[in-house]
Amino acid sequence: MKDFIQILKRFLPPYKSDLIMSFVYNLLAAIFGVFSFVMMQPVLEILFEMAKPVEELVPWELSIDSLKHNFYYYTTQMKIEYGADSALLFVGFVLIITALFKVAFTYLGSYHTVGIRNGVVRDMRKQIYDKIVNLPIPFFTEEKKGDIISRSTGDVQEVENSVMNSLDMFIKNPVLIIVYLVSMIIMSPQLTLFSFILLPIAGYIIGQIGKSLKKTSRLGQNKMGDLLSTIEETLSGLRIIKAFTAEDKVKKHFATENNDYRRIMNSLMRRRILAHPVSEFLGTIVIVIVLWYGGRLILNGESGMNGAGFIAYLVVFYSIINPAKAFSKALYSIQKGLAAMERIDQILDAESTIVDKANAKSVDKFEKAIEYRNVSFTYNGEKQVLKNINLEIPKGKTVALVGQSGSGKTTFVDLLPRFYDVIEGGIFIDGEDIRDCKIADMRNLMGNVNQESILFNDTIFNNIAFGVDNATQEEVEAAAKIANAHDFITATEDGYQTNIGDRGGKLSGGQRQRLSIARAVLKNPPIMILDEATSALDTESERLVQDALDKLMQNRTSVVIAHRLSTVKNADLICVFHEGEIVERGKHDELIKLNGTYKKLNDMQML
Repeated sequence: MKDFIQILKRFLPPYKSDLIMSFVYNLLAAIFGVFSFVMMQPVLEILFEMAKPVEELVPWELSIDSLKHNFYYYTTQMKIEYGADSALLFVGFVLIITALFKVAFTYLGSYHTVGIRNGVVRDMRKQIYDKIVNLPIPFFTEEKKGDIISRSTGDVQEVENSVMNSLDMFIKNPVLIIVYLVSMIIMSPQLTLFSFILLPIAGYIIGQIGKSLKKTSRLGQNKMGDLLSTIEETLSGLRIIKAFTAEDKVKKHFATENNDYRRIMNSLMRRRILAHPVSEFLGTIVIVIVLWYGGRLILNGESGMNGAGFIAYLVVFYSIINPAKAFSKALYSIQKGLAAMERIDQILDAESTIVDKANAKSVDKFEKAIEYRNVSFTYNGEKQVLKNINLEIPKGKTVALVGQSGSGKTTFVDLLPRFYDVIEGGIFIDGEDIRDCKIADMRNLMGNVNQESILFNDTIFNNIAFGVDNATQEEVEAAAKIANAHDFITATEDGYQTNIGDRGGKLSGGQRQRLSIARAVLKNPPIMILDEATSALDTESERLVQDALDKLMQNRTSVVIAHRLSTVKNADLICVFHEGEIVERGKHDELIKLNGTYKKLNDMQML
């Protein structure tokens, strides 16, 4: 219950007005509900002559005795003037009116609760998405994509279905229980005190059974994350699965995971459906005990209540059982939702390690140079990926990074836009440590073209204009022409409004890469980072892409990672990486003369 209250404290404040209105309407519904039950007692007693007729009014006061006496009086007069049949009909009409008010206020209470529930779920989804976008890249190298998707969708849905669906019960039922209890205390304090002893015992038993759901539910949600990860990996690697005829292997793996999920959910749901029969059985036991104890008091003349009063009391008491049962169901449901909320909080509470400092400086231009000073880096404290790197990249120059895979080139360029933070040393732009600058301002100075073209399931226009607000058609077309993309774009069915499919799947590799270049051209940054932008292309596509890259790098500071040395022969500086260090640096001809690592790489490519 404590965890549930904490969730409400976190997400309910924006909906205080709806919460208050729901409480007020449910209070009115409870009052009209009690009134319709309680008024049965004098009607039964007078009409069936179980009590003496009341023929005199007493002064109206805010007291039970005054209200009860005068209600008996009007019931007596109605019986005398119109007869018992008409009196019963009139009383039935009054009951209909009170029932109408009760259900109307109940609906209005639930009407406001719906707004709260859907608003909270919307806010929760937005918080998760915003957090995912803001979290640094290192977080996602440790997590499975499928599990993150599971938390963002399935777990949020579980919170909505369990915790938020129970919100109406937790607003309405306490009001009903309090109003009914007050009525019962007024009718018979002694019998109500006895009931107070029974209800908590029943509630405790139900609560203990519900607690076991939380652990099992957490296991189920974790397993669903594994299932989604398996599906995501299968979709991403479908070509490899088919190429290696590994269909049976992946099917077997998925079947095992799926069967484990079925087993966990069987255990969970069997415990969950136990809520109703347990509450029903315990409720029956409580009713029987109250019936026995109350009947005994009446038979011995110890309660101050007659048979009609006891019937009215039992009706009110039975009405309190239903909200109590709803509480038990809600407790079962909430335990399942709390397990989902814990998984969601693993994302919401994740630490954003790469953030702006409190006094971060604004950066709006690049004038002099980028400088790496004694930079070292390691992933998770393991083997060093970069070792004491020192390099200056003057404005307007092109620096190429070459070397074997795993030598640290990609890590070197990932440190520049602060995808990761350096462990030792520092990176400086115009003499300012990038850790002292605003991240958004610094990244706005840079453009990226990667080996894998990262495009979105949208139109060509929107992919090129991604990240640039209010881009015009003319600006997008101009960027596409520089990137050698305009001709193939206009040849598509809808031109710039053509949807390119998931990850640009409707386009060839060269076309996707040219769109990525057009996107970088439109952004027009002073610093360009090119990570093996032509390595996965055929000769014709490489020629077109390389031509586009040459245009892109004109008058810009460029850092280029290249496996094909022919593409960087004209670079102002070539740095040769080996096991996290720059072992050689210079222009192409200079490095050939050194007859070192670069010469070996060049000779292997010539062969």
